Amino acid sequence: MNLFHRTAYDTSKLITRAYSTSFMLGIRTLSKKFHDPVFGIYGMVRYADEIVDSFHDFDKKKLLQRFKADTFSAIEDGISLNPVLHSFQRTVHQYGIDNDLIIAFFNSMEMDLEQKNHDPLTYKEYIYGSAEVVGLMCLKVFTENDIALYQRLEKPARSLGAAFQKVNFLRDIQSDFAERGRVYFPGVDLNEFTLEKKTLIEKDILKDFEDAYIGIQNLPSSSSKGVMLAYQFYLKLFEKIVKTPADRLQETRIRVPDYQKAGLMINAMLGI
Repeated sequence: MNLFHRTAYDTSKLITRAYSTSFMLGIRTLSKKFHDPVFGIYGMVRYADEIVDSFHDFDKKKLLQRFKADTFSAIEDGISLNPVLHSFQRTVHQYGIDNDLIIAFFNSMEMDLEQKNHDPLTYKEYIYGSAEVVGLMCLKVFTENDIALYQRLEKPARSLGAAFQKVNFLRDIQSDFAERGRVYFPGVDLNEFTLEKKTLIEKDILKDFEDAYIGIQNLPSSSSKGVMLAYQFYLKLFEKIVKTPADRLQETRIRVPDYQKAGLMINAMLGI
């Protein structure tokens, strides 16, 4: 079975490397014992997200329902012939990830199939399920079944996930609307996306970053550098978005150059 487990984790690692260079850099900065479990989480959530975002020529609802059912079957059985789900279920069992977090995640993925606009309540619900719970799954890994530490860091972990997701929304605001017809921010009309509206969103994101920073400082040393690297990467991306006019944000996708990512990684490794 060891070879089977190894190839399952390697599959999720391959997915992580292919889909997110920044996330891959963050994982490399974590203690090695956390690499496989976090790959297991990322592989599952990435594939679910890919179904709703990219599988335009297929029945997305049917595929997502099947993937969701297969996920819970893998958890119940303690095994799956799908290597992505096998690595995920092993992480779930090893670190006691609650089913409620997984259910909330799939609820948000299902929202993406039908819901193109959000009110304040559905916006909050979507961000919780699509991003905050992923942060909480990772926090389960980083706290290694220390319930008291997990509870103490739960709120800042949610803030970090929310900050990352909202930055993604701003970065991808044009492609989300043009390719998928989605506008995540409540009350935002892209035909009238003014500086004032952009600034209000940015103030909300900045508050999430500030709340999250406190939690990162209290993480164990085995995970704090990796999480701080992800934080600094997204903060750098956010700073670039803040400097970008609202109309230009709808014309270009803001990114952090590779050389800046490398610099952030070096600083994280050195504890700067």
